[in-house]
Amino acid sequence: MTSTKPTFPGPDHDHDRCTADGLLHAEQVCKARAQKFTPIRRQVLQALLSSHRPLGAYEVIDELAKSMPRPAPITVYRALDFLMENGLVHRIESRNAYLACAHDHDAAAMVAFLICDGCGSVGEIPAAPVAQGLNAAARASGFAPKLSVVEITGTCAHCQKAA
Repeated sequence: MTSTKPTFPGPDHDHDRCTADGLLHAEQVCKARAQKFTPIRRQVLQALLSSHRPLGAYEVIDELAKSMPRPAPITVYRALDFLMENGLVHRIESRNAYLACAHDHDAAAMVAFLICDGCGSVGEIPAAPVAQGLNAAARASGFAPKLSVVEITGTCAHCQKAA
């Protein structure tokens, strides 16, 4: 990741700018990969960018239904699959939810998700050394690792400060 953005944006950050940056990043990624950033893919990403909390697929549908006819679940799931394949969205396994990602890293880059129990926000940090160690330990035991997801729950600095 080459981002200089804070792990957890402050409560007073310019969220409109944050959302615009996320959409611009998606447009650039899709253009560079010759992928179509269709209106529904854009709308699904925009729904995820509406906060820094992960949203379940049906929460995305509810968000979209505020401004358009309620989309079919399969339509949203297909858009989410596309966004994940292109590194624009992460799946938060423990929450069965999705999080927009505007970081410049490939989909295979190992990251750890920091999930705040207070506000529900999720931060993303690089975790390659952790992944390498876990994968090496798995291989040493004869296991062939396929996917590693590191999710750490706790309290973000903003919630700690507010408490």
